[in-house]
Amino acid sequence: MSDDRYTVISADCHAGADLLDYRPYLEKRHHDDFDGWAATYVNPYEDLLADSADRNWNSARRLAELEEDGIVAEVIFPNTIPPFFPSGSLMAPAPTAAEFERRWAGLRAHNRWLADFCAAAPGRRAGVFQILLNDVEEAVKEIRRAAGAGLKGGLMLPGTPPGSGLPELHARVYDPIWAVCAELGVPVNHHAGSASPPLGDEPAARAVFMVETTWFSHRALWHLVFGGAFRRHPDLKLVLTEQGSGWIPGVLAMLDYYHGRLLAAAQATTAEAKFGVGLAAAMGRPPSEVWHENCFVGASFMRPHEVPLRDRIGLDKIMWGSDYPHDEGTYPYTREGLRFAFAGVPRDELAAMLGGNAARVYGFDLDLLDPIAAKVGPTVAEIAEPLPDPPADATSPVFARGASVRVW
Repeated sequence: MSDDRYTVISADCHAGADLLDYRPYLEKRHHDDFDGWAATYVNPYEDLLADSADRNWNSARRLAELEEDGIVAEVIFPNTIPPFFPSGSLMAPAPTAAEFERRWAGLRAHNRWLADFCAAAPGRRAGVFQILLNDVEEAVKEIRRAAGAGLKGGLMLPGTPPGSGLPELHARVYDPIWAVCAELGVPVNHHAGSASPPLGDEPAARAVFMVETTWFSHRALWHLVFGGAFRRHPDLKLVLTEQGSGWIPGVLAMLDYYHGRLLAAAQATTAEAKFGVGLAAAMGRPPSEVWHENCFVGASFMRPHEVPLRDRIGLDKIMWGSDYPHDEGTYPYTREGLRFAFAGVPRDELAAMLGGNAARVYGFDLDLLDPIAAKVGPTVAEIAEPLPDPPADATSPVFARGASVRVW
């Protein structure tokens, strides 16, 4: 942070290659197969067919637009269609055994492309690399390779929704993944959308998805806590991104309640005694303690009703995100979004949430970024001024009127 401007790092942005540009990043043995697949693939996403789609891969345009919006660095989650996937990888179901080899090749191609994309803007991008959970040994190899290739954004943890055929995230089978991430200091990121089960094609399914998707994404927190992952790997870091933040205090209180009741099962003094046998030693510390030691929230377009909860969430846990280039993101009204949500927040607290925390978690060099922010970052004075009315054409939920704290 400079004397009068904030150094803003978005902990939630999205990018990916244009479909055919993934080809050079595939192993040559997959090229013919890719050519046949790509020739018939129909992209289902309007935003990836629009004139603005190149925001996902046009490095110069992306840097310019983010700087215009006051953002100097970003954590990059996937967005476009990797080779051999039916949809964006965030939403795609776990592959079958027959699909695994091709899908795995496609994700590794994305990871290689992402390393080059991040290298095109040194120190400005932390790329989040992808794995599949079907083969834990291969996943561990890719974690080591991707981290060595400079992808500082860490691992994107896929969900295991009901019906996926994969072991649940609390299963000990995933311990080698937690171990290597803890060893290398690789953050484990879990982004909203990747854990929801298929809901069918009825129109109501879209509404149900909107209500349920964050809950399914939150499950990673209690799976890893109650599964003992943080007890066995105390250096493990978990980041929950684009899932809101207002739910965190209430859910931690609920998890602490069950943790305490299950621990008391050793004396058979609670109604939950029959469920708690053998859990006391495995779970470790209370969930709220685990949260404050090991977990963070990628608080995409944090909203005004969430900001007063920042002390209960943890000021050192919150990392603001713009969600560029999505319609629900704050671009091109990031300054207005920050004013709308954060006016009146003390300067040191806001500096941490807007950039300092993300720099610590993802390894950004503030000595590199602060001079850039001194030219393009939002000023302390402008963010301190409340925004009376949102821009008329703003589409981000940060500007939604009447929002309240969600139960999840």
